[in-house]
Amino acid sequence: MHPKQYNFHMPELSVVITVLNEKENISPLIAEIDSALAGIDYEVVFVDDGSEDGTQQEIIKNDNSRVKLVELRKNYGQSTAMTAGIDYAEGEYIALLDGDLQNDPKDIPSMLQKLKDEDWDVVAGNRKNRQDGMFLRKIPSKIANAMIRKLTGVYIKDYGCTLKIFRTEIAQNLGLYGELHRFIPVLAKQQGARITQIDVAHHARIHGKSKYGINRTFKVISDLILMVFFRKYIQKPMHLFGSIGFTLFFLGVAINMYLLVLKIMGHDIWGKPMLILGLILLLGGIQLITLGILAEINVRTYFESQNKKTYQVRKIYTGGQIIKPAIISA
Repeated sequence: MHPKQYNFHMPELSVVITVLNEKENISPLIAEIDSALAGIDYEVVFVDDGSEDGTQQEIIKNDNSRVKLVELRKNYGQSTAMTAGIDYAEGEYIALLDGDLQNDPKDIPSMLQKLKDEDWDVVAGNRKNRQDGMFLRKIPSKIANAMIRKLTGVYIKDYGCTLKIFRTEIAQNLGLYGELHRFIPVLAKQQGARITQIDVAHHARIHGKSKYGINRTFKVISDLILMVFFRKYIQKPMHLFGSIGFTLFFLGVAINMYLLVLKIMGHDIWGKPMLILGLILLLGGIQLITLGILAEINVRTYFESQNKKTYQVRKIYTGGQIIKPAIISA
């Protein structure tokens, strides 16, 4: 059964918060949200990602009828927890918020208004005065943000800010796997989402400890390579593998033809490094071309076996009136 099947009330906004051992932050966070979102029909969806400090009990004992808890069986990671929260969210719009009180819920109303008034699909937060350590957080983050912007072509200043607001149909089709929450703007752009950003407040952590450190750098680099592939080649993998494969193949052929001429002229070519290089390039090119063909077959299987479309429709107009279509996964 789909988690939304039994709820007949659809609030305007769902605030999805993933938490891991944030017991001391729960009550003040709920109070801040309640104050900041006065006048908005909202719900708060907490996703507990395997906390062991009593975070679940702290959420459960709160008597706010707007608060919902989705308790996962174990720690799956932030991306999976976000996916669960989005799945159980009922709102027309979805906001993502950190559970450590570093994001400010007071920024949500202005972000929501900007999304609605200017017809954006995603409004992302940019931490203008970030309250984190310089060498372990700020500098690596700036370098990572610059790399992501350059390689993906999605120009968001702050990829690491969790605070974002989406139209629900965009959030539901993000496809968050592994640790891809850092690349949410890229995943949204892949759907054709219109994205803007707005400066938001950022506070120093008061309670608890950060769950992130410098050790995530290599994970970000690995995921970035995957995002570049998704952004540019997910529907045409042969353009990547085939281009590189044919280049290597013809370089190998050229080297081997040159060595063949030398052999005919009486030169000894056995054991030459160039001979080994030519064979490696030749075989490597064939392998990449073959990989490209197999990837093309998989792409077609992915779309056709599930009746997926390779496009998405944002709006349909009939007689000058907007008919909002259900978004089609791609």
